Amino acid sequence: MGDIPALTAIKPTDISVGKALPWPVYDMHGNLMFEAGMIIENQHQLERLVINAYCMDSLWNSVPSRQPEPPPPQVEEKEDDKRDQMIELDSVRWSVGEKLFLQMADNAAMRFTVKMIGFLKGKSIVVSAPMIDGGAPRIRDGQTFIVRAFTGKTAYAFSASALKSVFFPYSYLHLSYPDKVRSTVIRHGSRATVKIIASVTIGNSEQTTAAVLNDLSTGGASGVIKKNIGERGDSGVIKFKVRAAGNDEILTLSFILRSIEAIENEDSYRYGFQFNDLDAQSRLVLSAFVHQTLVEAD
Repeated sequence: MGDIPALTAIKPTDISVGKALPWPVYDMHGNLMFEAGMIIENQHQLERLVINAYCMDSLWNSVPSRQPEPPPPQVEEKEDDKRDQMIELDSVRWSVGEKLFLQMADNAAMRFTVKMIGFLKGKSIVVSAPMIDGGAPRIRDGQTFIVRAFTGKTAYAFSASALKSVFFPYSYLHLSYPDKVRSTVIRHGSRATVKIIASVTIGNSEQTTAAVLNDLSTGGASGVIKKNIGERGDSGVIKFKVRAAGNDEILTLSFILRSIEAIENEDSYRYGFQFNDLDAQSRLVLSAFVHQTLVEAD
């Protein structure tokens, strides 16, 4: 490294979160820490620069001193704004046959899976007739539903009411056209709160026991087991049933045991499982179930 001019401490009033460095900064030994133009990302980084960083003495007065600017809104708030938006129904690329999940507004236990046939903006959405055990329940005109759907990493929800049930030449239902649809991006690793009984086999000795899963994501799960089996780093297989997109599915997933923690005042242990080597079908079913559960809990 060549000779550099004398260094002087950075003025706290000359840098702020969310702004670019106006000049290169160095450590006390003259080693370059950051180039000019680097964006200060957070308060911790700002404090580190004020304490440990220096600029060339010749540059000290190159930027006029100013009062510190208030930090910008936290990144998480901006991300939340982008994740949850109100949009127009026709801004979504719906496909014929897209699965929609209907939940009666006055009876949360009554849920149906239907398929989108089409829609006419401002008029109605046409879906296949709701079915229960192979039969069509009576849907009264004006019955209100919470309608949910998800495509890829985005979940959608809106309220709609039954306009008219049609039975010829086939059964279908007209739903009211929503003013707006809530669009929510499901972040990778988002965990759904669940209560699922699972069978867990751990280690070379193939110890098998029951577990109650408490949360589930596309990458792993945590659950409670009544006894201490296996060790961190052990491989195993977990098997459980979910209902995704209107169908019951049995998932058999390989995992690596990442954590074991004794639960205070209980003769039980909390286990952390990281899924690995998921095949395409299992990944699809797991993703559908997690997204659907997150949307319904929202």
